[in-house]
Amino acid sequence: MAQAIAWPQKTREMQSHHFDSTIWNDFKFRDDDIVIATWAKSGTTWTQQIVAQLLFGPDKDRAVAEMSPWLDIRVPPKAVKLPVVEAQTHRRFLKTHLPVDALVFSPKAKYIYIGRDGRDVVWSLYNHHVNANDLWYQALNDTPGRVGPPIGKPAATVRECWREWMDGDGHPFWPFWENVRTWWAIRHLPNVLMIHFAEMKRDMPGQMRRIGKFIGATIDESNWDQMVEQCSFEWMKKNATKSTPLGGAFWDGGAETFVHKGVNGRWCDTLTAEECAEYEARAVKELGPECAHWLKTGELAV
Repeated sequence: MAQAIAWPQKTREMQSHHFDSTIWNDFKFRDDDIVIATWAKSGTTWTQQIVAQLLFGPDKDRAVAEMSPWLDIRVPPKAVKLPVVEAQTHRRFLKTHLPVDALVFSPKAKYIYIGRDGRDVVWSLYNHHVNANDLWYQALNDTPGRVGPPIGKPAATVRECWREWMDGDGHPFWPFWENVRTWWAIRHLPNVLMIHFAEMKRDMPGQMRRIGKFIGATIDESNWDQMVEQCSFEWMKKNATKSTPLGGAFWDGGAETFVHKGVNGRWCDTLTAEECAEYEARAVKELGPECAHWLKTGELAV
């Protein structure tokens, strides 16, 4: 007799300058919803673009950021956001940066989790934070509903940012290790797909087909080359206003700052061998050797 699946349960709320996880308590799932999850700066926007292409085909004018909102960011507030999401008539694909235990989990929705080496995350995050403008700080710190301290300016250098992130577990954003750990723990569920930034870089068309199969998308092969093109980093950088929240208004340099370099390994010339060893030992301690290896390489044991 098949064993009943123990579906994840929500056990806590996360509320901060960025988060209001209570929105999930009021969200009405549809059976075909798709949830795209990462810690942050791990290929979220890229995956949203891929899912949009798979579901709806190529369209250079599609406003993916509007179609696929970050549900648990606290601005705009849930009273504004929820009616907009509930009014969507297309197949919905939503974004979250929460750990599993701060979500309401649907057994029928599809969940895609994207991993990325934490060192690559920090280098991308530094660009995100150092180029954030006054509008970004005002939205996160000065609008009603913030819980906890405000988010401050970034460290002066990426090395200092790295040290703060390591010592403060994702500081000044939110905990990193628990996010990865909670999603890794449910990787075998039938409605969860684990993908990795490095694998997407190595074989984007292959990963697109893997995602398409998982979400049950019917691919029009006559559009395939155009779909792949519109998911390339070069195309997304050139057309970044469509895939970036508010068209990039929160960052100096606009949307092309948000869609920055899309490469790994920029930390290699900055971190010492000792610092890399520290990170890798921390990853094993926090995640276990199998998950730490996946997070570093994208190699996932069957």
